[in-house]
Amino acid sequence: MSQWWYDNIVEPAKLPLLLCLLAFVVTFLATRVVTRMIRAGIGPFRNNVSAGGLHIHHAVPGIILLILGALMALRLPESPWFEIAAVLVGVGTSLVLDEFALILHLDDVYWANEGRISVEMTGLAAACIGLALLGFSPLGVDDLTVGDIRIRITLLVGALIHGALLLVCVLKGKYRSALIGCFVPLVAWYSAVRLARPGTWWARHRYRGRTLERCRRREAAFDEKWDPRWQWLSDVIAGAPTEPPRE
Repeated sequence: MSQWWYDNIVEPAKLPLLLCLLAFVVTFLATRVVTRMIRAGIGPFRNNVSAGGLHIHHAVPGIILLILGALMALRLPESPWFEIAAVLVGVGTSLVLDEFALILHLDDVYWANEGRISVEMTGLAAACIGLALLGFSPLGVDDLTVGDIRIRITLLVGALIHGALLLVCVLKGKYRSALIGCFVPLVAWYSAVRLARPGTWWARHRYRGRTLERCRRREAAFDEKWDPRWQWLSDVIAGAPTEPPRE
């Protein structure tokens, strides 16, 4: 076990990334437990952490920890400071993303339907950190030292094509697929050839008549099938919103 730990975690310098992921996940779970206890009015916690009557959201200490961890990683890149910096970055990032919806809307929508995006962003960030830990590289191209000019050209062309497919995913409104596709190319390739979501740049400029109608039907069928499942999972993880989902 110790040999496996050294060969797969310590020697390839993945320990800081692993600590960052663990700190990220533990902080998110702990934060959601505390906020749900506050919402239910149980436990020793109170609904306000204030300074002079000002409500301080947990994104504020999250930003402080994130900046502190980033500066520490830049200034003190030695063990154990680098590992400590990784933990601070994981905790800070988790606290900030847990209130991503509040930052996006500039309003306290933590328990509203709009607050679900915080859970989605947290899940995507955890997935990306996990993929990086497993060795997946953005754009699907590992760091290779090759001398053959033909191999270099092939890799460059592949990266450009993959970048174009990621852009297509964004233009089609498939942001999650684009983000995950940075690490898993097949996701981007599959999503890029599928129909866009209605109302996106791609649909407005390229779809007419039957194609646009088929696009709308497919979105309605997709949302009808998957929205209740995503809502159920979101409610289990983060708690049900105060307002019922809008039809």
